[in-house]
Amino acid sequence: MHTALVLVLLAGVAIAAAQNAAPARESPSDAWWTGPLLAPNAATVPAGHYYFEPYVYDEMPYAALDSRGHTHPIPYGNHFGSLAYINYGLTDRLTVGMLPSIGYDRPADGGARSGVGVGDLTLQAQYRLTPIAPYSRVPIASINVQETVPVGRYDHLGNPSDGFGSGAYATTLSTYFMSYFWLPNGRILRARLDLSYAISSEVSVGDQSVYGTPIGFRGHASPGNSAYGDLAFEYSMTRNWVLACDFWFQENGHTRVVGAVSQPDGRIADFQSLSAVGRELYVAPAVEYNWSARLGVIFGIRVVSAGSNETGTVTPVAAISYFH
Repeated sequence: MHTALVLVLLAGVAIAAAQNAAPARESPSDAWWTGPLLAPNAATVPAGHYYFEPYVYDEMPYAALDSRGHTHPIPYGNHFGSLAYINYGLTDRLTVGMLPSIGYDRPADGGARSGVGVGDLTLQAQYRLTPIAPYSRVPIASINVQETVPVGRYDHLGNPSDGFGSGAYATTLSTYFMSYFWLPNGRILRARLDLSYAISSEVSVGDQSVYGTPIGFRGHASPGNSAYGDLAFEYSMTRNWVLACDFWFQENGHTRVVGAVSQPDGRIADFQSLSAVGRELYVAPAVEYNWSARLGVIFGIRVVSAGSNETGTVTPVAAISYFH
């Protein structure tokens, strides 16, 4: 009798404990991801595999942000573009790749539209410093070096909207971090932190250009250096569905343009300009759907929510990711 009573009490305790137990942790292998809109992956592509992710977007200016961060409405226009990540794993720790881009402009002032133009090409190499271990407290960490090659048109433009390049070589050094966290409901929250600094070369400029120079100009431009950071989160709602959001802050240094403009009467007039330091904060919420661990899509919007000496934009974005 006493033994039966003890067994009943133990069974009751076991049932209560089971009812009060925390939900089972989601396994990292059961969570499928595409990645947020802006933050690159700290994990490298395994040796012999490749990763392909083309983006399409429509950047729509809505306001000019002055030095105090106040907004001033501007005419509506569109910059349609596509950017693709093409990465290949040379080794398990070393990934190499490229980011080709194209664009098309519809000016806000009703001027001539551009044709489809090729943007600058970015080449990159990424080396992973730590193991890919989701349960570890040590984040996955990588260093990334990018070199932007100026293949897009930037000067001698018949139509100002035809400029899709910078004319400058740019070197960007980045550090990428990624960690996994389990929420009280057992689902995974994946976090990324990326920090980058870009240095651009001086470039010769002639005639109309992306630097605001007029026909007859001869001189050079010195694009300002840029620093930016991105804190991004992804929440695994189900194996297929993921919510994501980026918080991206960027500071762009002064861009100096110096030269001279030939006048119709033969005179030469000096031309100089110096842009103000620009700052902007992007917020980019998105939804991911993943058919498998190899194939997924993401839809979202990137909004310049604050800043100074920049243009406020709203940019719908979509991408598809494929791992092989």
